[in-house]
Amino acid sequence: MNWQELETFLTLAEELHFGRAADRLHVSRARVSQMTQALERRVGGALFERTSRRVVMTSLGRQLREDLAPHCHGILEALAKASDTARGTGGVLRVGFSSPAASEQVMLVVKAFRASHPSCEVQIREVHLSDRFGALRRGELDLQVVELPVDELDLTVGPVLLRDPTVLAVSATHRLAGRTSVSVEDLGGENLLLIDGMPGYFRARHMPDRTPAGRPIRHSVITKYWQELLALVAAGDGVTIAAAQGTRYYPRPNLVYVPFHDVAPFEYALMWRTAGVSAKALAFSRVAAQTCDSP
Repeated sequence: MNWQELETFLTLAEELHFGRAADRLHVSRARVSQMTQALERRVGGALFERTSRRVVMTSLGRQLREDLAPHCHGILEALAKASDTARGTGGVLRVGFSSPAASEQVMLVVKAFRASHPSCEVQIREVHLSDRFGALRRGELDLQVVELPVDELDLTVGPVLLRDPTVLAVSATHRLAGRTSVSVEDLGGENLLLIDGMPGYFRARHMPDRTPAGRPIRHSVITKYWQELLALVAAGDGVTIAAAQGTRYYPRPNLVYVPFHDVAPFEYALMWRTAGVSAKALAFSRVAAQTCDSP
């Protein structure tokens, strides 16, 4: 089996664009096409449907990707582990976080990690919600902690470090501001303000467009910045769904956080690039699992 064919197939399955796949693989478009056709001949069927305007996977292609991806990623991870083990777990480890409470959990793990890996320097930085995976994919971070769900083919989700109840942020004059709790049904007719750049599957999980009874919930994607969004909520331009840590880290005199009684909490998990994982990143993940075994 030609490893280049498999790598090309998985990259094209992620990008669904021959040009972008070629750029990632540092080869020509013709080479991507050649490798794809060779694999299709080996399999005995079409893996992609190609037109002048788009590339989509066939059912056979989706089946192969689902069966193949874990094994290929496992091979890459094993090679990375072996290489890093040979070099040791020293150097610098860069860890990102997406919220203040997540940063506190990260620092707990950092403290435990430094005790067992004193030769490894850990640097932390904030991950902007409008570009949730950009820094990780660009190699600017080795690990990061962000809200689940994460459903990205090139990323591996590790241990959950934090669970935080879900709340509704409203202005102090809003009709729901005096409630002790709210339900998803209460969102009917509301204007739900959102951060730009949220993946579709994340919005589907946390930002419903209809109530359980079928009443519409309008969505407005208005900003890339959380503080700006909260200012608009406080001004009465709409409501937003948030984690309960907002009551501690983002209090405002004209803003109220009301708990949901029928929504699961937000979960924050550690994750990394599957093909780019290092021994020190895996060591940090193991320490995180032990440190935060009861989030």
